[in-house]
Amino acid sequence: MLDSELIEGLKKGKDKAYRFLFSRYYQWLCNYIYKLSGSYQLSEDLVQDIFVKLWENRKTIVINSSIKNYLFKSCHNQFLQHIRKEKIKLDFLDSLRWDILYDVYNNEVESAYEIKINKLNILINQLPPRCKEIFIKAKLEKKKYKEIAEDMNISIKTVETQMTKALHFLREQATTLLL
Repeated sequence: MLDSELIEGLKKGKDKAYRFLFSRYYQWLCNYIYKLSGSYQLSEDLVQDIFVKLWENRKTIVINSSIKNYLFKSCHNQFLQHIRKEKIKLDFLDSLRWDILYDVYNNEVESAYEIKINKLNILINQLPPRCKEIFIKAKLEKKKYKEIAEDMNISIKTVETQMTKALHFLREQATTLLL
């Protein structure tokens, strides 16, 4: 299929054109994002987001280059947007660390530090049981993913997935609860 035919088919809502694009470019785009991020889970998430946006905006989409270039550029932009969001979260966590150091230095550790720890414990307790158990083993017991996998008789990939979910949840909630 030619790019012009694909674009027209997409604009008309023909799922055949969409499926063709998805099957043709999905793996390439995932590999591209994986090389940038080092995370296959993230690459799949970002590429899926791109294809969802492509379908949602199909009627108004303007592609001046090839579809391939458009998709790769979209993925690149999506990855940069993700990095910016992560930097904001990391900046928040850094400021939280500085707040704790300030509190320790000024001997206010018992009040402010304990309040923050209690709030963090509340968030940890909101995690699903398995996710919580894996998070505690990894972060509080300082176990390696391989050890956790062996202890719980699960795959390392499952441990990674659960940790990703836990950290994502805690980062999302920390911005509102810990302020």
